[in-house]
Amino acid sequence: MARLLALLGSINIGGNRVKMADLKAAFADEGFGDVQTVAASGNAILSDDREPVFIETQLERILADRFGFKSCVMVRTRDEVARAVADNPFHGEGPQHGSDKMVHSIFLSQQPQQSAFDDLLELHKSKGSERLALGTRVLYLDYVYRVGVSDLSNKFLERKLGVKGTARNMNSLKNILSKMDAE
Repeated sequence: MARLLALLGSINIGGNRVKMADLKAAFADEGFGDVQTVAASGNAILSDDREPVFIETQLERILADRFGFKSCVMVRTRDEVARAVADNPFHGEGPQHGSDKMVHSIFLSQQPQQSAFDDLLELHKSKGSERLALGTRVLYLDYVYRVGVSDLSNKFLERKLGVKGTARNMNSLKNILSKMDAE
């Protein structure tokens, strides 16, 4: 069976509180194999051979039915996670001595239109120091200083790009990737 990463948006933010043990049990109850959660921020490594789009829909249903909230779920293969690290042009260039804490890969529900990304770049060019680049179903973003002071919130980015997304910083992604490789 393929090892996959399920990235759950908006977990343990605001009112969407879920214990990782409960999340793991819910996914296992629904037939997903070898479920492992990483951190308490909505990262689940699991085994399954079904199509990722089917898994995304099923996990979103589980979150709604069992935990009472709507979440956007992105499922990626180990190679897609590795590319989200390796292809991030800002990886290793963080302002805090190469720290990747502010460098993110935002996993997108689908590929946004290039014109929407170009409009976003133009709009933001005079507003902040953040750097952006577009990959394949991934938006690379270096927040430079702090996520909380940026105008580039997830809701803003989703509205401008016309797609859903969930972000992970490089430190988290490298940790997740090491756990996927340990299997």
